[in-house]
Amino acid sequence: MFRLLFFFALILSSCAAPPPPRVLIFSRTNGYRHQSIEAGKETLVKLCYQHGIQADTTENPIYFNERNLKRYAAVVFLNTNGDVLNPAQEADFERYIQAGGGFMGVHSASATEYTWRWFGSLLGAYFKDHPAIQEVDLHPNDCRHPATEHLQCNRWTWKEELYNFRNYEPDIQVLLSVNDTAFKGSSSPPGTDSTVHPLSWCHTFDGGRAFYTALGHIPEAYDDPAFQQHLLGGLRYAIGDNKPLNYARCRTQRLPDQTRFVKTVVADQLSEPMEIAELPDGKILLIERHGQLKMFNPATDLLTTVVKLPVYSEMGDGLMGLAIDPNWEKNHWIYLYYSSLRDSMNQLSRFIFQGDTLDRSSETVFFTIPVGHKDCFHAAGSITFDGQGNL
Repeated sequence: MFRLLFFFALILSSCAAPPPPRVLIFSRTNGYRHQSIEAGKETLVKLCYQHGIQADTTENPIYFNERNLKRYAAVVFLNTNGDVLNPAQEADFERYIQAGGGFMGVHSASATEYTWRWFGSLLGAYFKDHPAIQEVDLHPNDCRHPATEHLQCNRWTWKEELYNFRNYEPDIQVLLSVNDTAFKGSSSPPGTDSTVHPLSWCHTFDGGRAFYTALGHIPEAYDDPAFQQHLLGGLRYAIGDNKPLNYARCRTQRLPDQTRFVKTVVADQLSEPMEIAELPDGKILLIERHGQLKMFNPATDLLTTVVKLPVYSEMGDGLMGLAIDPNWEKNHWIYLYYSSLRDSMNQLSRFIFQGDTLDRSSETVFFTIPVGHKDCFHAAGSITFDGQGNL
């Protein structure tokens, strides 16, 4: 009897419908906030409910962790803006896409995370600027895609804050475009087709799927049935087949839990520190902008001033770059980049550093750079060695 019941249980479980897809709608902003966010959330949640898709909404980035992201077939960035995730959350989101997750970006999602280049590649392009809101004719470039098939290859008259973009990914499949000459303020990259200014596209990227639409600035847009179909089709593309995620395919490593680390202050009350470098014996060299070369000795826990170089640092610049030669144990060379007291001149110099002392007489100047100290307020000049030993 038990075997018979177990057999029927197996049949019932094999016939059970798979769980409906679930999506996460994320609308955090760190900068300009669109008035259409609330309308967008309401419309997307309603569309999901009507078409058998479960939806969660949040503006809390804490939900971008691997355990939580595994619940979702797609993640929507709805009019996000600025930096919205920390490095650990970025790593977990990269892994989510690499495991086969889906992404959908709406309007100012392209003005999000400018310094996270992976995200720009996932998105397909970054926002550059926009002219005034205007009415234009949009053209479907792919009449069979779920985000544009409802247009039946017909032009679509639409009022929008039209975006100009930069850093287009070469593999994006353009779904919706406008003729560059048809709207005021267009600035497509040089060499691009003036008849195709992309406003919506999709592509597969790093193991996952990404859909983007530049439409959605105006709150009333989310009441438009054609735009709702556009959003629903893009979301369905991002969801894909709703297959389980496969984290064995991930390339990105998770960041370790920051609570595992203990912070110990070894030096404070510094005066504009610029760079640090560790000697092979464990001692640490540190430079300050006004010319101080200091050394921290972990054996004694003491930070001492080795020398104060005569540098120009009144209007910016100063002692800016420090690097230790890869063969320091043999040649005892270190390199410093600093502003000399001669006006309008920075220089890269090599010194001998031995016995915890900088030999000033050993200075070899490799090159000088005219910068104009009296008119310049910048302080930049980091130096480092690459893997081949080049400075």
